[in-house]
Amino acid sequence: MTTKLGALIMAALLVLYLALVGWRAVQFMSTGEPVAIAMGVALVVLPLIGLWALWREIDFGTRSHELVKRLDAEGGLDLELPLLPSGRPERAAARGALDGFRTAADAAPESWQASMRLGLAYDAAGDRRNARQAVRRAIALSRDAR
Repeated sequence: MTTKLGALIMAALLVLYLALVGWRAVQFMSTGEPVAIAMGVALVVLPLIGLWALWREIDFGTRSHELVKRLDAEGGLDLELPLLPSGRPERAAARGALDGFRTAADAAPESWQASMRLGLAYDAAGDRRNARQAVRRAIALSRDAR
């Protein structure tokens, strides 16, 4: 719940920022000076890029959360890794188990469940880049399956 609240606060702050910067951009562009017009255009374009990036992250988080819930409902969420007292999987054990998750994902290339478990295993091992890539693949496979 805290993550959702943080995301909502950041989104609200971005909207406030866009409104204030948008007003400043209009002021710059209304001067008629070439440099001020260029600054006004930049003040419009750069926040839009930020808004697009925020949307992609929120969409990724929402879709991956839905897949985790579906995987849990199907009974496939348990990665069978030893846990630390905090509840997080041990990184060394996760790294050691990655080959098994990769093999399972390669054996079932159309299975979003196998790709999602691979992404969760990469995350447990601390490899965020590959985790996100595997989860993106799981999201795409899940969309195709529907």
